[in-house]
Amino acid sequence: MSEGITRRARRIADSPDGPAVAAAALGLLAAVESAVRAAAGPSDLPLTLPLAILLGLCTTVPLALLRVHPAAAATAVTAASLLALVGYRDLTLAGLVAQLLVLHHLGSRGSRRLAVLLVLPYVAVALTDPDDTGLRGYAVPAAVLAAAAVADGNGRRTRAEAVARDATERAIANTLLEHAARGERARIARELHDVVAHHISMISVQAETARLTTPDMPEAGAKRLLDIGDTARAALTEMRRLLGVLREDAGAPPVTRKPQPGLTQLNELLDEARAAGGASTRLIVSGPVAPLDPGIELTSYRIVQEALTNARRHAPGAAVDVELRYAPQTLDLRIRDNGPGPDRSGARASGHGLLGMRERVAAVGGELSAGPAPGGGFLIEVRLPTGTKEALR
Repeated sequence: MSEGITRRARRIADSPDGPAVAAAALGLLAAVESAVRAAAGPSDLPLTLPLAILLGLCTTVPLALLRVHPAAAATAVTAASLLALVGYRDLTLAGLVAQLLVLHHLGSRGSRRLAVLLVLPYVAVALTDPDDTGLRGYAVPAAVLAAAAVADGNGRRTRAEAVARDATERAIANTLLEHAARGERARIARELHDVVAHHISMISVQAETARLTTPDMPEAGAKRLLDIGDTARAALTEMRRLLGVLREDAGAPPVTRKPQPGLTQLNELLDEARAAGGASTRLIVSGPVAPLDPGIELTSYRIVQEALTNARRHAPGAAVDVELRYAPQTLDLRIRDNGPGPDRSGARASGHGLLGMRERVAAVGGELSAGPAPGGGFLIEVRLPTGTKEALR
């Protein structure tokens, strides 16, 4: 019964005009109920029909103020209901519903402390009234239903606050990840700029060399080679402008230019990891080694570098194996440590380090998977599409 009443109370309280409509309807029902009771027979208490109707209206009409003055409306309804119950044992069913509505509203949106205070008089009457008055039969159900309304309102508020808090935390986490991803993409773009700039510079140099060193070249051919060189230089200029925009967007300071690393520097990287972590670090290479595109080599180097950093951070002292397998169309990387593996929070499997690796792999059209390794530890597997220099010629 209490569950059904509180559910109806919730629907009424949620509607925009609910309090006013409920006050009018319940006031009318209270008046009708008082008239029916008066017609049924005289009461042993001095309660006339006009007074009964007035009490009924006092227990219901203040409900109309629930939206604008919830505390005043709840206090007025409770005071009138207690007067009708204790003074005349004439609390109508409509008055009880109005009492549950105001208590539920206070529990879900208003003052929880006031809601509890307004329930206490019903509890006191139910516990202290002697049996011979017959008042306890009215006070006990009223106290139980009032407490249930407050509890339901409090539970609803708690759930709503939890949902809002979770949504806020998810929004903050997504924002942080998006900022990290943007910063990583800008860093990748800055590094790949050097690789692409080298190729475009070579195009410009070779075009100029061909134009100046080829004897008896037709004028149209020389013109086209000159246009190729001009286009390459213009592309380099635009790339430098783009790089400046990326650096400003990421808030990065100017950096000193130096050659970007590749797979030939992996041994030096592993030596540094051994010196920093004091753990065993092995490099395992299989398949026919072939020169790869500089962008693929840079991506591979950065992935291994980040994987070693993650291993030192999350599994200090653990041995790490770095495997490179050269296939005809792919380069497979496999970095595994024998540490404790992912923690329960999942931070290692979803941190910014792995986010940067995924961004790099996605930039070259590769695939990455990371998680617990069979038998313990953490495993990162990457497959990068390759085009050897021989295949590109």
